[in-house]
Amino acid sequence: MPTQQGRRERKKAETRGRIADAALRLFLERGYDDVGVREVAEQADVAIATLFAYFPSKEALVFDQDDEQEQALLDVVRLRPRDASVPEALRRWFHRMLEASSAEPELGRFHELIDTTPALRDYSARMWLRHEQALAGAIAAEAGLAAPDTACRLVARTALQTVPMLRSGGDAARTIDEVFAFVEAGWAAARPARAAEPGSR
Repeated sequence: MPTQQGRRERKKAETRGRIADAALRLFLERGYDDVGVREVAEQADVAIATLFAYFPSKEALVFDQDDEQEQALLDVVRLRPRDASVPEALRRWFHRMLEASSAEPELGRFHELIDTTPALRDYSARMWLRHEQALAGAIAAEAGLAAPDTACRLVARTALQTVPMLRSGGDAARTIDEVFAFVEAGWAAARPARAAEPGSR
C-alpha cells in the first residue's frame, strides 16, 4: 500500500508540474491575457477538468510553488544565523531573492510577467499574505511565545507586504533596507529584553 500511495503521489506531482510548465511557457511566449486555460490543458495533454482539479484559477497556474515558498519563509526564521534577528534574516532573504532575479534570466522573465500583468500582481499580493499566520507562528516560536502577539503578526505582515511594494517599481534594494530598518526598530522596541541579543533563540 505505501508503494502504491507513493506512485500515486508522484503521478499527481508530475501532472501538476506538466500543467504548470505548459502554462508558464505559453504565458511567457504570448502573454498571460492571450492564452486561455483550454489551450494550457491541451498543451499539457490533460482534460480541462483535470487542470482545474490542480489549479482553482488561471492565476494559480503561475504560482504552483506556493507551498514551497511558505516553507522557505519559515526556514528563514527557524534556520537563521545566530547573529541575525528575525527582521535581519528576512531582509537578507529578500536581497537574495532580488539578486537571483537579476542573475537568472528565466526568473527575471517570470517576475516581469507578474509585474506587467495586473491580474497576476493582485493575485501575487494575496498569495503572499496567505502565509501570514504560518510566518507569525514561526516568529512567535522563535521568541519563546506560545502564540503570535501583535509584534509577531506585524513583522509577518509587513515582511509579506514587501513583495507588492517591490513590484511597484523604484529602487528595490533600497526599499528592502528601508522596510526592514523600520521592522527591526519596532521588533526591538517590542522586545527590549532581547534587543541586545539579536540572534538569541
